[in-house]
Amino acid sequence: YRDLHTFELQAPTRLIEWARESRVCVAGYGQSDGNEILQLIPPPTLLTKETQGLCPERDFKVECGGFSERAVYSLKYVPDTSLLVTSGPPDSSLQVWQVSAEDSDVIKSVSPIATENGTGQSWARIATISARAPWVLHGSRLDRVQITEVESRKSVYTAASGGSEELSGLAFLDCNTLLLCCATGRLCLADVRQPQNLVEAVPVPSAPCSEQWCMGTRHGAQGLEPSSQPVVRLSSRGLLTLTDLRKTSEFLALAKARVPSPGSGVEFLCVSWAPALEGCLAVSGFDGTVHVYDTQSWDSSGREAEPIFVHKGHAFGGAGGSGDPPLVTVHTWHLQKPRTLLSAASDGSLHVWDWVQPCGKC
Repeated sequence: YRDLHTFELQAPTRLIEWARESRVCVAGYGQSDGNEILQLIPPPTLLTKETQGLCPERDFKVECGGFSERAVYSLKYVPDTSLLVTSGPPDSSLQVWQVSAEDSDVIKSVSPIATENGTGQSWARIATISARAPWVLHGSRLDRVQITEVESRKSVYTAASGGSEELSGLAFLDCNTLLLCCATGRLCLADVRQPQNLVEAVPVPSAPCSEQWCMGTRHGAQGLEPSSQPVVRLSSRGLLTLTDLRKTSEFLALAKARVPSPGSGVEFLCVSWAPALEGCLAVSGFDGTVHVYDTQSWDSSGREAEPIFVHKGHAFGGAGGSGDPPLVTVHTWHLQKPRTLLSAASDGSLHVWDWVQPCGKC
């Protein structure tokens, strides 16, 4: 490691979200007596773009926080605002939160966003954007996807019915283009300007019906078309597929992550592109580790890929609340520092780490 910071949360978290001014938001899940939503100030070394020397303060600080009566399964910061949007069981409604001003340390609940036929639906996957206005893209199933203006609660888009498959993820590619990923691995493109049009990408390789998939999208460099950035899909068997959205009829590459057999933590599958490293992605959710891969040498063979770095810190951090070894529940990349990631685990541990650059690698 080049650097490693740790912070112990009061309860397990499955969310890490970058907010304004490089703050970090986290939230708990599954607690019967309330789930914390916290905004943390990262260690000073993470607040500068350049690598600094030794720093006397190496810990996170809690800046403000609040409590949710629901388990929080998804959390997104609304860009250019002081609002957060969360979702979680028992239905697909959304909760909106106001991060208080500097003279207060409370994150306050605002009126929720109810969804049509939300009762009985699973929790909603969400994405946010503020290109035109503060929007939230949300839905639990392919035929329940919509965009709501966060402040006015006005519905501005409802997708065409493309089936009732459960969603595992969704994303804004730009202010007009949406990407939807089903748990079955089905990938669909939608356009806000053409609500009745859904374009399906190349299907995933044939697999057992029980296999689940998630996706990761890459934020393009300034001036680069979002559609030119590959989309990665990760299965519960560890299969990885790369797809160019400009040519959806074929895969760019196939590979197998070096991960153990899927267990009870399939819902924590996470794959993400490095925003500041060409061709690098990270995988977690199988055990107490985070694997980093360089995809630039991948082909269509589907052979096992060799990680360029494995973060094992959570695995050696002790048992989770159930007595089982800790499971990494989520990870995310630092927005400016190329090889810096944040990861959280089922034992409440939050790590931020930076690995030494291998010769000839990312």
